[in-house]
Amino acid sequence: MSQVVEQLRQALPAEALVTDPDRMESFRYDRAMFCPAGMPLAVVLARETAHVQAAVRIAHEAGVPIVPQGARSGLSGAANALDGCVVISLEKMDRILAIEPIDRYVVTQPGVYNAVLSRAVAEHGLFYPPDPSSWEFCSIGGNLSTNSGGLCCVKYGVTTDYVLGLEVVLADGRLLRTGRRTVKGVAGYDLAKLIVGSEGTLGIITEATLMLRPAAAKPTTMAALFGSGVEAGNAILEIIRSGVSLSLLEIMDQTTIRAVNKYKRMDLPDEAAAMLIAQSDAGGEAGAADVAAVAKLCRDHGALECIEAEDDAEGDMLLEGRRVALTALEQLGTTMIDDVAVPRTRLAEFIGRLEALSAELDITIGVLGHAGDGNMHPTVVFDQADPAQAERAQVAFDRVMEIGLELGGTITGEHGVGVLKRTWLAEEIGPVALDVHRAIKSALDPKNLLNPGKIVAE
Repeated sequence: MSQVVEQLRQALPAEALVTDPDRMESFRYDRAMFCPAGMPLAVVLARETAHVQAAVRIAHEAGVPIVPQGARSGLSGAANALDGCVVISLEKMDRILAIEPIDRYVVTQPGVYNAVLSRAVAEHGLFYPPDPSSWEFCSIGGNLSTNSGGLCCVKYGVTTDYVLGLEVVLADGRLLRTGRRTVKGVAGYDLAKLIVGSEGTLGIITEATLMLRPAAAKPTTMAALFGSGVEAGNAILEIIRSGVSLSLLEIMDQTTIRAVNKYKRMDLPDEAAAMLIAQSDAGGEAGAADVAAVAKLCRDHGALECIEAEDDAEGDMLLEGRRVALTALEQLGTTMIDDVAVPRTRLAEFIGRLEALSAELDITIGVLGHAGDGNMHPTVVFDQADPAQAERAQVAFDRVMEIGLELGGTITGEHGVGVLKRTWLAEEIGPVALDVHRAIKSALDPKNLLNPGKIVAE
């Protein structure tokens, strides 16, 4: 192992190599709870693709595991270190390399934060739609690795829908360039789509070419308050059925709203059991008509009150409340954050079963999520110092995934599998698909060195 460190020292600039245990401590974990993590042999703070290639070649030759990392904002343990591994951090690769307004694409390194990229392209009258709630502190590389979604998925889709091409360092250090910079292109297998969502197990993304859209119009925003989460779920179904083209449709329950109010000293309406936040970016009269139609549907299906944002600032406040919701719930205690997506026709039933589960186990479950596409983030909140509560919390976390699968859903809509949900992935996809996963992994990483133990257990 000392030989590996010495080889890294010779191959990399001094500032790109970290071996001090105290400094490496912060590179052991992402934001997931209850996921094992080890102590790295070394951390490589790559500044360029050549640094990644050099580190991968050295580790590959020595048979040392490699764990790629971005901003470590993930929620599944996918970025957690292993004992004796080489962590390759991409956070220093944080440059936007090109913005092409006519061809509508951006070329970026993986360490760029989502919000930074979004603001940069907005200066050119362009729009990068994938916008996770953590957009201020999550990186594009992490978004690609977990195929992140966000608040605008209901209209614009997820990260993979915007990937034109990737530069990827393979397990042996070779550089793969896949995809294109043209509007159309179907030559060969779609390897870019294969890499997206693979959580660093098939290759390390060092550059991405992402499709952009023309900037959307200023949005019109409204909130609807309900006496129960099930009523809100039924209203969501009717909104989807109506065909109104919303750019955002989110839900927060009372527990979440009150946590946000306490955390950010906001004044969100917290007397209701659930709140829907809807937004249309159709612009002008069309946007106002969309929001008015949604308000009527909500009233027809039990809404206690519908509130239209009076200006952009009020609309931004509603969205900010939703964006900080998970962080706000973390202030109430230890959290286990689920990421279950269900068919929208089963959303009301899903919410009802969550409420029953919370009562049955006497455990707090904050219900929030992307209502428009059925991707919910039920968050179990508990006192970790209380063994009985901790045990019930784990039961609740697993039951949420079980309920999601029973309703025809999936165990993750955007946070990924990591180590947190490996067992549940096998449950969802079945033995044949699991064999295919392992065959692909073996073909691209025969030594099983790239983020081993993530997604699919050995």
